[in-house]
Amino acid sequence: MEFRKIGSVKFIEGGVCAAGGFRANGIQCGLTHEGAALTTKKNDLALIVADDECTAAAVYTTNKVKGAPIIVTKQHIKDGRARAVIVNSVNANTCNPDGIEKAQAMCRLAAKALKIKEDDVIVASTGVIGQVLPIEPIEKGMPELAEGLSYDGNSRALEAIMTTDTMPKEIAVEFVLGGQVCKMGGMLKGSGMIHPNMATTLTFITTDADISPELLQRALDDTVKVTLNRVSVDGDTSTNDMVCVLASGKAGNKTVKKEDEDFEAFENALYNIMMNLARMMARDGEGATKLVECVCTGADSDKTAEIVAKSVITSNLFKAMIFGQDANAGRIYCAVGYAQADFDIEDVDIDVSSPAGKIALGRQGNVVRFSEEDAARILEEEEIQINISLGDGTGSAVAWGCDLTYDYVKINGDYRS
Repeated sequence: MEFRKIGSVKFIEGGVCAAGGFRANGIQCGLTHEGAALTTKKNDLALIVADDECTAAAVYTTNKVKGAPIIVTKQHIKDGRARAVIVNSVNANTCNPDGIEKAQAMCRLAAKALKIKEDDVIVASTGVIGQVLPIEPIEKGMPELAEGLSYDGNSRALEAIMTTDTMPKEIAVEFVLGGQVCKMGGMLKGSGMIHPNMATTLTFITTDADISPELLQRALDDTVKVTLNRVSVDGDTSTNDMVCVLASGKAGNKTVKKEDEDFEAFENALYNIMMNLARMMARDGEGATKLVECVCTGADSDKTAEIVAKSVITSNLFKAMIFGQDANAGRIYCAVGYAQADFDIEDVDIDVSSPAGKIALGRQGNVVRFSEEDAARILEEEEIQINISLGDGTGSAVAWGCDLTYDYVKINGDYRS
């Protein structure tokens, strides 16, 4: 997938190690599912650490069931400061009576190895829910994990957070604040249990920009609403969702303390990071073969446009239609029609496009005649865009999803094996 650029940023290499002063590493410590043998050599434990204490912000799942790492992390960054992230895959450390104890132990082990304060460590876990997390493999692997930290260890760390992901998801950009060049990088895991109101993901973002804790949180809150909260794969919202940002201030820019041009530039860089990660997550939806982008315009408000776009990308009938490459415009109109928003269906136009071309499927609430051959050619592409106009309003929104395939059922039918 090609990255999509908005505004004045430059794509660079390095992921979470792109910004100055951040090291990372990932190892296989030997975590397995309960009753399963260790059959893979994939990394399962990652560490990200800054040379100095950072400003920190995070957002979390809206699920009432929350993984123990989230509870611990909320306590650790309530002062808006952090320095390291310890994260494991395979086991979500959720719905366990000793979960908080294990999450705290992970922080304690990382802090000891790094010689930093325990409450400066963010902890996260992903994997199977409801199985006790064994701390012994993590304790045994911690010396190797810490000793292997490097300023180019981003790929090793990224591998360690992947579960059913089939592709790595990382990105980094350069941008300018007050004449100073700043860098920002991020990595994400997420493939299934993806739905708006925190699409299922662990996302870690680092930057060397200097920004106050309050505005860092504001930027993250603003940006997650129009990126990760606009992605859906299967309608399931996970228990362990977390996005955290660490800002070291190493770039030397004047501290961003108010919502001025520098704040807008910072927020734009964050949007570029999170929007592209969101697109990658949708494309890598479990079993998916296509990325679907739904663009809704002409609404009376951005919120109305968002509701309609989400309604389309979450429709199982629509998702199956995309998989079958069947230009059944009625299914799109149906999904638009049951969206919980006010608009006149007689104003709704629908187009579908891809690198292979663009055709009209509906006008003024009615399906129009079109070439089935042209439509099939357009839907053969890996990236499909659905364009929906609700009228002549100024509101607009974009949401991302994927097709629904046989492989989604196969993957989730034996997830624990």
